[in-house]
Amino acid sequence: YFSVYEVCKKYFSGENPNNSAAHAVSGVCATVASDAVFTPMDTVKQRLQLGNSAAYRGVFDCVKKVLKEEGFGAFYASYRTTVLMNAPYTAVHFTTYEALKRGLIEISPESVSDERVIVHATAGALAGASAAVITTPLDVVKTQLQCQGVCGCDRFKSSSIGDVVKTIVRKDGYKGLMRGWIPRTLFHAPAAAICWSTYEAAKAFFQEINASSESGT
Repeated sequence: YFSVYEVCKKYFSGENPNNSAAHAVSGVCATVASDAVFTPMDTVKQRLQLGNSAAYRGVFDCVKKVLKEEGFGAFYASYRTTVLMNAPYTAVHFTTYEALKRGLIEISPESVSDERVIVHATAGALAGASAAVITTPLDVVKTQLQCQGVCGCDRFKSSSIGDVVKTIVRKDGYKGLMRGWIPRTLFHAPAAAICWSTYEAAKAFFQEINASSESGT
């Protein structure tokens, strides 16, 4: 995820730290690559988290039953929706994070080294919260697709996002598309804060090691 992001950011931005469009595009590239790996695992996780998860005895039993009863494609039933959800999420997240990080550093550049963790955590939390709220409707659609036909969830004739949205709105109104936005935001804000502060600290650590190796010290 971060490897693809860093490579694409360097390629698209031309080393320009203020290129928000490059940050957004790089985030989209990162999520397309990572979601190809994560989507099957996320599908299994969602099914095991359902109230009637007794239908499966565990991870491997879930994988085996899905393969046998629904085929390999069932693991990727929500891939398109996941990418379409994560693309705007990551675009907003990375662009907001990079902008907030620059802004916070500019406020107090003389103490940036001492407050580096606070800067990254604050920017990450705000970016994660903003992206979570904006993309909640697509997350609801993704969950519906991953759990269709299980534990009373609707089964859809196609994986069309429009069809799922119409079904949700017909049953629960437009408020149904924002179901769970508060816990989603409360989850993503601290998660993003921890993720970014840890990632930036690790990146700085390895950059210092590389710099020391190149200088021969």
